[in-house]
Amino acid sequence: MSKIHPTAIIDAGAVIGDDVEIGPYCIIGAGVELGEGCWLQNHVTLQGPTKIGPHNKFYQSAAIGQQTQDLKYKEEPTYLEIGSHNTFREFATVHRATSAGDKTIIGSHNNFLAYSHVGHDCIVGNHVIFSNNGTVGGHVIVEDYAIISGLSAVHQFCRIGRLSFIGGCAKIVQDVPPFCIADGNPGRARGLNFVGLQRAGLDESSIKALRQAYRTFYRSGLNATQALEKIEGAAMTPEVAAFADFAKSTKRGLIPAGKAQDEE
Repeated sequence: MSKIHPTAIIDAGAVIGDDVEIGPYCIIGAGVELGEGCWLQNHVTLQGPTKIGPHNKFYQSAAIGQQTQDLKYKEEPTYLEIGSHNTFREFATVHRATSAGDKTIIGSHNNFLAYSHVGHDCIVGNHVIFSNNGTVGGHVIVEDYAIISGLSAVHQFCRIGRLSFIGGCAKIVQDVPPFCIADGNPGRARGLNFVGLQRAGLDESSIKALRQAYRTFYRSGLNATQALEKIEGAAMTPEVAAFADFAKSTKRGLIPAGKAQDEE
């Protein structure tokens, strides 16, 4: 049975699931679908059209499903979809899409820390961490298990690859390949995310193959086309194939090479 504080304001057009807890002074607008077992602390604002799956947590003053900040927006119906078991900490913001019928999409098991921001039309995968003040502009794609550290900003239309790690205060203006560390202003590739790879359970042979692919792409002096040809001519693991496919499909280009962390 849901527990709703008497000061909460819930639009008659909202759909509230079972076993939901809605704390003091929360506002839930029309077109919001809130899944079972969700928890809203206090002063949380949910605006629609927004569909939220089960067992999400929203801490004080999170603002979810607000209309896009894109100046092209003309009050068209746009959407936000959120999976399950996400945490949105204090003052986290997630905006709906800009163009009629489009969606901002958040997966499941993500952790959005205080003041983090997901812009319009973004796609965020699963098991992603946005640290405090981590910000992504519109149309950004963040793949599974990526980490965006505190005070980092990602330019619109960039892609952040799977199991990548963006360092604190970084400025990202191009795509970050999967499995890599990006840091600096502007962001540059600093090496592989070895800690993340080990935590993900990759064995030594898989990590070794990725290391060789990284060195070929970033350290060999070859241009991108030559490097990818050499990478694809070697033994391919699933991770190396993912790295190569990501590089081939980039539209903004990949972040350039920087000094490795142990060279600084």
